[in-house]
Amino acid sequence: MELLPVQPTVKAPASRFTGDVYLTPIYNGTGPSRMTVALVRFTPGAHTNWHSHAVGQTLHVTEGVGLVGTRDGTVLRIHAGETVLCPPGEDHWHGAGAGTFMSHLAMLEALPDGGDPTTWLEPVPGELYQKANQG
Repeated sequence: MELLPVQPTVKAPASRFTGDVYLTPIYNGTGPSRMTVALVRFTPGAHTNWHSHAVGQTLHVTEGVGLVGTRDGTVLRIHAGETVLCPPGEDHWHGAGAGTFMSHLAMLEALPDGGDPTTWLEPVPGELYQKANQG
């Protein structure tokens, strides 16, 4: 058994997020486990850029209301207690609604070769995010 130290919360990089987003690392897979977990807090209107994950991503909403969108135009409204599975390789974005805070646990697997499990892409266009909030 091992007790891991508490990790500091940091502001997410503006190159990957729109608005104010805060990341608290919880677990960064070491040893045989490749699971990475972080608590991500989005202020109203804040969201990720488009991105995908080589092995997929699981999001569990811990508070508030948010949105998850895909390239085909699908947008899910997500609420505290709900879990979203993002399949491997699917371009998606997620974040808070325009008038709400949202926090989620972001869970993903690191790649066995040590490569980056996330491919970060371009920002979500403002008009697409605004349209998602109207649904």
